[in-house]
Amino acid sequence: MTKNRHPDYPCAMEAALSVISGKWKLKIINQLLTGSKRYSEMNRNIVGMTEKMLSQQLRELEEDRIVTRKVYPEVPPRVEYTLTSLGKELSSIFYTLEVWGSHFISTTNANGEIVKPDYTCYTLIQEEEVVAEKK
Repeated sequence: MTKNRHPDYPCAMEAALSVISGKWKLKIINQLLTGSKRYSEMNRNIVGMTEKMLSQQLRELEEDRIVTRKVYPEVPPRVEYTLTSLGKELSSIFYTLEVWGSHFISTTNANGEIVKPDYTCYTLIQEEEVVAEKK
């Protein structure tokens, strides 16, 4: 891990939030929920993120064992990123955050409108629900 990036946390929630905090990590992990992705594919899909920031965030997620990096011995080199089993556990957490965020928006919405969760954010959960509905 990067030096002093993770102090000894007295609270497990602080430790968890430090791993996924930041503007880009949720978007990167969301990209990987549907399967392995190449660096260039993620770079194209995440609008507004610089290559330097993508590299840095992927490195941190790899150090935290959320993603794995596989380099294929080809010319030109091909690198793929995949969620680890630890990283895949975040899927249900993201779904819960999405539902809570929707509730927060609806209770703080000045118009009193109900805002439904945007299930398109986390496609793995959406696919699981579609499969469950078909049964």
